[in-house]
Amino acid sequence: MLSEPTRRVLDPERDGAAFKALTHPLRIELLGLLRQHGPATASELAARTGESSASTSYHLRVLAKYAFVAEADHRDSRERRWKAVHSVTSWSNEAMHRAPGGRAALSELRRRQLEHLERSLARHEDDLVRGRLDSAWQEPSGLSDSLPRLTPESLAELWETLAAKTAELTARDADDPRAEQVVVFTAGLPLAPEPAPDAEGNAS
Repeated sequence: MLSEPTRRVLDPERDGAAFKALTHPLRIELLGLLRQHGPATASELAARTGESSASTSYHLRVLAKYAFVAEADHRDSRERRWKAVHSVTSWSNEAMHRAPGGRAALSELRRRQLEHLERSLARHEDDLVRGRLDSAWQEPSGLSDSLPRLTPESLAELWETLAAKTAELTARDADDPRAEQVVVFTAGLPLAPEPAPDAEGNAS
């Protein structure tokens, strides 16, 4: 894995085709596996996903077409190895909402992230049960939610603070043999006030 995140910022107007390619569930999974585990062949990714190697090979070529993945150094000449080009893909939500089809693409990407969360939770629990993780991880790991009242500017500052602190701790722990890969999910989803019920208990 890369020691420092490399980021690709997509423009929804200029990179519309790339966004559409990325919303395919298997392509998102393949890209995530390459980022998480490093270079792999189509056959190795097929074994991880339960897909055929023909299917993973096709979708890897699509990802390569839009520069999400590239060929990696080969162990031998029999099969291509692929690597993720960037460790992070980002975009402007405001620009996504303006672009034709942008809202639907953004919604699809977020739902793929929720599926990733579910898979990560299941794997984490299994790793603890089977002893693949030290018991020291039981206390600090978990999920939490809170409901602060923030302005748009404060929410943006919160994202920036989380990113900076994550980078700081990642650098500090880089050479610690106890360090493990941690899947960190964050969400900041403002909610409008719910409509008040009328006299009969129906939302107005």
